[in-house]
Amino acid sequence: MNSREASPKVLWLQVWGLAAVQGAIALTWVIYNLYLLKLLTQFGFPKGLATGLLILENILAAVMEPLMGGLSDRVQRWVGTRFLFIAVGIVLSSAFFISIPAVVVFGSPVTAIRWVLPGVMVAWALAMTVFRSPALSLLGRYAFATNLPQAASILTLVGGVAGAMAPLAGQFILSLGSVFTFTVGSFTLLGAAAALRFVNPNRSIQQPKPDAPASITPTNSWRQISIPHLGLVFGAGVGVALGFRLMMQTFPRILNTQVPDANKSLILGGIFIAVALTAIPAGTLATRLGNRQAMVFGLLAMAGLTGVMVLTQNGVFAGVIAIAFGATFSLVSNGTIPFALSMVPPDKAGLGTGIYFSGGAVANSVFAGIFSQPDSVSPIISALIGAAAFLAAGFFVAMSGKLTHSYC
Repeated sequence: MNSREASPKVLWLQVWGLAAVQGAIALTWVIYNLYLLKLLTQFGFPKGLATGLLILENILAAVMEPLMGGLSDRVQRWVGTRFLFIAVGIVLSSAFFISIPAVVVFGSPVTAIRWVLPGVMVAWALAMTVFRSPALSLLGRYAFATNLPQAASILTLVGGVAGAMAPLAGQFILSLGSVFTFTVGSFTLLGAAAALRFVNPNRSIQQPKPDAPASITPTNSWRQISIPHLGLVFGAGVGVALGFRLMMQTFPRILNTQVPDANKSLILGGIFIAVALTAIPAGTLATRLGNRQAMVFGLLAMAGLTGVMVLTQNGVFAGVIAIAFGATFSLVSNGTIPFALSMVPPDKAGLGTGIYFSGGAVANSVFAGIFSQPDSVSPIISALIGAAAFLAAGFFVAMSGKLTHSYC
């Protein structure tokens, strides 16, 4: 057996270490979003401040994600590892996260010190941007390019389980109290960093050797970065995030008016459970079909389902739509990071990942600014905009296949 046959196609141990980080990220955002309004109003702030904070955090994230990803690329080239960025970011995030309830417990809502609370919240959100793009860009080191969706399916599985906690266990999480819950989230971040460090995050799979020498080198790769490539990655990030947010907001509104006796928490939780259960089969399918084809199919299906959900008239139909949402979104979620990595040189993986997350942050800002009040736009209009966002993302992904080349 030759060395290529003996080499694994996916470094599963490292992928699971990275999935621990993904799970910790998802869990802390679930906790933060559940407690955000409660903590602010408890401290004497108006409800509208929550929306303002989310807009500000996402605007800053839109800048910070590609900035931190690009800086981690430089650190990778200089010292041979991105883990410095990941470790520093996680330690900062953990410290700021546990400080959020501490300010509420030890601060005073009637003095100027109360403004420390939104300051710490913004600082935590910024600290999360320090390590997310550098960490998730490591996926490109852990699998052959053609097997990246299969590797990413583990991240999707873990993220789906964490995401299901909001609709299925939100009230239970709130009943635990902010101090205990944020402490668990803080230590989960630290534990994820330790898990990733334990599995040797610097290991890289042995990619098949190209027929000709690579034209991308550390000294000229900045000149090889294509603005159209980055634009397509950014556009896909905007479309996927905006479509998903609108779909998740509009579906319960439709259930409220058309199926008032439906168990909305169970149905919405079913979307995330379906994401988790179908993640691995979807990754296998994307590996066979090709990542772009699988993503385009998933985005077209998501657009269709977002339009069809306005016809929901009973709980059974709602459950079928929820399962279909989850299954098709697995194809999309598995493919996003591999898609971003394919559009930049290998030594700019952090930048490519950051550009995708920057697009998602812009979409979240738009959502918070325009659609945060559910009654501001009718469910049918919201569904149509969500479907259009998925279609736009599918167009950007499909267009990427018509460019002269990709990097993996």
